[in-house]
Amino acid sequence: MLSETIFTIRNNEDFEKMAIRVFQHQYINCQVYQRFCNLLGITKSAVTTSKEIPFLPVEFFKQEKITSSPSNVQQVFTSSGTTGSSTSKHYVTNLGIYENSFSKGFKHFYGDITDYTILALLPSYLEREGSSLVYMADKLIKDSKQTNSGFYLDETKKLITTLKELTKEHKKIILIGVSFALLDLIESNDIQLNENTIVMETGGMKGRRKEIIREELHQILKKGFGISKIHSEYGMTELLSQAYSKGDGLFRCPPWMNISTRDPEDALTPLETNKTGGINIIDLANINSCSFIATQDLGKTYDDGSFEILGRFDNSDIRGCNLMAL
Repeated sequence: MLSETIFTIRNNEDFEKMAIRVFQHQYINCQVYQRFCNLLGITKSAVTTSKEIPFLPVEFFKQEKITSSPSNVQQVFTSSGTTGSSTSKHYVTNLGIYENSFSKGFKHFYGDITDYTILALLPSYLEREGSSLVYMADKLIKDSKQTNSGFYLDETKKLITTLKELTKEHKKIILIGVSFALLDLIESNDIQLNENTIVMETGGMKGRRKEIIREELHQILKKGFGISKIHSEYGMTELLSQAYSKGDGLFRCPPWMNISTRDPEDALTPLETNKTGGINIIDLANINSCSFIATQDLGKTYDDGSFEILGRFDNSDIRGCNLMAL
C-alpha cells in the first residue's frame, strides 16, 4: 500500500518516485485537485517529475472538502481562527497514517519517545476542539510512558515544580508550548533549566500578544529559561507531518516531506534556493487528502535541504485561489 511505502523513503530517488505515484493517485481520486490541475492545463500523464506537480493553494482547505479517499472520515482537524473567520478543515480518513507520521518524524529527529518527559503548554489549542497539535501531543505524552508527562493548562505551579524536580534529576524533558504561553511562563516565574531540557515553541501569539519575529522570540525565551537554544516545530492543520528546528532557526523535514519556494508574484514559477518566496510543501503523509500545498508562509530554502520561515503573505488569500471559482 502507498500509505505504508511512504515511510520507507530513504533518499531523493525514493522520494521522487513516491511523489509521482502519490500525484497520480490524487489526480484520479481527489476531484478538487483534479479540477485545479485541469484548469492549469496539467493532466495525469503530463507530470513526469516532482517539479512539474501543481501545488494546491492552502485556502482550498477552507472552501472545499479535500479528500483522496472514499473511506469514512475518522477525524476532522480544524485550524484556529478569529471570530467570524473561516477555518481550514482537514478530513482524515486514516488516523494511523497521522500517528505513523508524527511518531516516526519525532524519532527521526529526537530518538526514542520513552527517553523524554513531555510537558505540553498549549492553552489556545486545548480550549477548542479539532486541534491536530493537541492530538499529536496527547499521543506523544502517552507513548512517553512517563508519569509526569501531560498537559498543563491552568497548573502553572505544578508545571514549575515538575520542571525544577526533573531538572535536578537531570531527566530529559521536552517542554512544548505555544509562543505566548511560554512568554507568560518566564515573565511570572524564575526558571533556570539545564541542557537536558528542550524548550520547543510551536509559533503563534493567537491574538494574546503582539507578533514578533522568531529570532527575537528565541532570544527572550533563551534568557528566560537559562538555556542556549530554543527548538521549533513547524506544522499546520492541513499537514500530517512536521518539520523541526533544533535551535538554529533552520527547519528540516522527515524523508517523506519536502519544501520548495515559488515566486511571490507568480505562484506557478518556482524559485531557486536562497531566494525568498512562498513556501510550497510536499507532504506524502497526506496521501488521503492532498500532498501538494502552496502555503501562505514566506521563506527560503537552502542547498542542504533545510528551510527558514520569514513571515507570511500580507493578503489572506494566495493568488490562484480564484481558479476554482470558474
